Amino acid sequence: MTSGDKLFGRLLGRSSVAPPDIIYPAQPATGLQLQLDNQGRVLHIGGTLRQQLAQHLTRDPTPLLRDLLCTHSALVVEGIPTDWQRHSLDLDFHGAAGQILHTRGAIEPHNDGWLLWALDIGDLLSGRQTSQDREQNHQLISQMSEQLRVCSLTRLPEVFNEHLRSLAQRWHIPCVALALLDQQDQGWLIYSQYTAHDAPTLWQTGQRLGTSLDSVNGNTSLSLNVGQGRSEHPRLHSVFGNADGFLVPYRDGQGVAAWLLCGFYTGQQQTSERDWLNLTAALAAPLLGRLREQRHHQQLERLEALQGLLGTGWWELRPTRADIQLAPQLMRSLSLEDGPTRLSLATWLNLIHPADRQELNSRLQDLQALGKPLLTSVRLQRTDAAGLPIWYRVQGQVLGVGENRRWIGFMLDISDIKNQQLQAAAAHARLDNLIASSPAVIYVQRYVNGALLPAFYSDSLLPLLGWTLAEATHDSLVDWVHPEDRDLYFERTRQLLREGSVRSRYRVRDKQGDYHWLLDESKLLRDDLGLPVEAVGLWLDVTESTQAAQQVKDSEERYRILVEDSPAMICRYRPDLTLTFGNTPLANYMECQPEQLPGMNLSHWLSEDQRQLFVQRIHQLTPEFPVSTAEISLQLPGREHAWWVWSDRGVFDEHGQLQEIQAVGRDNTEVRRSQQQLTQSAKMATLGEMATGLAHEINQPLNVMRMAVVNVLKRLGNGDVQVDYLTEKLQRIDAQVQRAARIVDHMRVFGRRSEVEQQPFDPAQAVEGTLALLTEGMRGKGVELRITAQDHAVQVNGYVDQLEQVLINLIVNARDALLSKRENDRAFQPWISVHTEHDNHHVRIWVEDNGGGIDPRLLERIFEPFFTTKPIGVGTGLGLSVSYGIVENMGGRLSVANGEHGAKFCIELPAVEG
Repeated sequence: MTSGDKLFGRLLGRSSVAPPDIIYPAQPATGLQLQLDNQGRVLHIGGTLRQQLAQHLTRDPTPLLRDLLCTHSALVVEGIPTDWQRHSLDLDFHGAAGQILHTRGAIEPHNDGWLLWALDIGDLLSGRQTSQDREQNHQLISQMSEQLRVCSLTRLPEVFNEHLRSLAQRWHIPCVALALLDQQDQGWLIYSQYTAHDAPTLWQTGQRLGTSLDSVNGNTSLSLNVGQGRSEHPRLHSVFGNADGFLVPYRDGQGVAAWLLCGFYTGQQQTSERDWLNLTAALAAPLLGRLREQRHHQQLERLEALQGLLGTGWWELRPTRADIQLAPQLMRSLSLEDGPTRLSLATWLNLIHPADRQELNSRLQDLQALGKPLLTSVRLQRTDAAGLPIWYRVQGQVLGVGENRRWIGFMLDISDIKNQQLQAAAAHARLDNLIASSPAVIYVQRYVNGALLPAFYSDSLLPLLGWTLAEATHDSLVDWVHPEDRDLYFERTRQLLREGSVRSRYRVRDKQGDYHWLLDESKLLRDDLGLPVEAVGLWLDVTESTQAAQQVKDSEERYRILVEDSPAMICRYRPDLTLTFGNTPLANYMECQPEQLPGMNLSHWLSEDQRQLFVQRIHQLTPEFPVSTAEISLQLPGREHAWWVWSDRGVFDEHGQLQEIQAVGRDNTEVRRSQQQLTQSAKMATLGEMATGLAHEINQPLNVMRMAVVNVLKRLGNGDVQVDYLTEKLQRIDAQVQRAARIVDHMRVFGRRSEVEQQPFDPAQAVEGTLALLTEGMRGKGVELRITAQDHAVQVNGYVDQLEQVLINLIVNARDALLSKRENDRAFQPWISVHTEHDNHHVRIWVEDNGGGIDPRLLERIFEPFFTTKPIGVGTGLGLSVSYGIVENMGGRLSVANGEHGAKFCIELPAVEG
């Protein structure tokens, strides 16, 4: 092929070699077949594409081929069919309905003429054009996105507006804009817009759209048509009006963040939906990123400026290092040298005042070890120019977990606030202390138009009168004054304004309606011109002193009637027990006149032990605990002992020294005698219960003596008299006589009444006496007694015979329970243990048996009077009740519990000191 043929082929859009995308038809009827003569006239048209040709072009029976082609194709088809062989022909035919039928084919000899066949390549050309357009769009999008990312923040609005103009011009959009969320009110606003010169303006830059775009589903990725009533979202008509258009969303991780608005535009179908979304993302994504970057920079700048103004900054501790990193602003605030912002923790702590350093270090350790938030205020070592301390608030917390933990916080300069607080607190403390220490109500009255209006009252107004400052108005103050004293109050005001100071006394009503006598002392303060400004004064409650005489007179009369008519014995005496006053019942009890009582001494009626206990109890009175009550025993001349329930109340001076004692007494002799009689009755009942055992105890020495006498008489009858034998027998008889005498004497001592007053004694004496009465009887009944004596002597206060009575009751009760159990179990071996122990304050005697214990339901009632578990007629139910009262009267406590083997009673008595 010549070079001219190659050039001609390029003009025809063909080549000498069929292109690889030419597909020759398998059937002749496929595509378009045209039979041509040698001159290029169309003799016949066939194939499936024939119907797509324009009908008016095929009316001529034999048209030229170029008459069927579009103008631009006809111009390049030259020559005759023989010139078109072996070339690929791109031919554009006039199609139906004004369309163009794009084909590609070849010509070959056929019979006497030529056969031109062609295939439709419209889709191929359209795809190629779409691919080219998409490539161009992609390049444009990439260029826009890259320029938005690299341009400066100051040129960002200008660059973005240029891209909008390029977008509008390329896609022929008359009006285009981008709407972003408004960060202030969460509405939508136009960030930037472009309008062609020949199109109406729909939007303005900065225009607020409100929440109209929220009506569109934010999760959609589809473009939405609006205008001409086609929108399913009527609220969008406020954005587009009646103009045609559509909008494309851009979504980020937080939802729809931007909308691309296209107005007066209906050609969005020419570009795929995906391309529109990519185009919107290419514009919105870098723009939002740069805007967030801009806001971040602005926040950083504001934060840096704020930190510099406040003298604050952040700090951070590292997990594996003993150092701390400080913000540059904080470094400058702490007057540290410019340089690395990381310094050792010790260096940082050395900046803190020693008074606060240890606490801060401890809190930092708690933050690192326990994750406890840090919040404290510390002072620096240095002071400011005025010599005042520099205060910082230090706060910190933990971020992250495990190896990613970080300890961060901030330091804030609070010197001004802290120093002002300290100064104000000191001033307020001084003022509050001054006002609070004043017994009077301090007030300030403001001078306004010739009247004095209340402006301030100290806190003592509320407890004194019950009124508050809000209630203390000018009119209400006059109403509070007693009607009889109002003239005096008005005169007081006139005198104050006239003379500048006043002192008066009048009555003021409190909130409950009671009146108080107030001493009013006030002074008028004037300005430089001598005009009144305010009055400062105080109210002192002098109600007591004003009404003192009448109150004293009335109280003395009431006191005299109350004291004299009282059946109780009332008196006053000094700490040395000398009476200063006594009422008539006390005088009658002492068989003297009331006027003879002053000067008498209470110690004359007390034993030495009772006097010591009485004086000791009086000396234990304090201002905090001024009252004491006790039972005292008196030895009255010519009469039996008397028992009084005596209550004292100490009167102290301002230094806490005891000045006088006021006492009230009640005769308790009959009650005491009844208690002693009950105790004695219980004691005799105990003796009665032990009669059988005691008889056996006495019979034992009598039997020994009888046998000794029989043996001696037998020897004498035989004439066999030996001095040694007779001496030995007489000694045995004497020992048994002494043994019987001891038993009888102990029974006599045990059976007599107790002493009047408690005496110190060794509890071991009571244990020994109890064993003397019960040992043989217990042994005879097969009950083992296990005795553990105390290792050191110790004494308690009380009655030895009554403690012995308690022990006998406990052991006898245990014996009865054990014998009752043995009746059911003959193999049972009973025992009773008596164990004594003591410490510096108490003596404890334990009585325990192996009887299995007491029913837990009965433990709470076991000490009740007349309560017994024995059969009717066997027990009285008074033994444990009387024992409980005896131990309690001795200042101790009797308790019971179930131990490992059985019931376990504990007698706890206070030890005598010294």
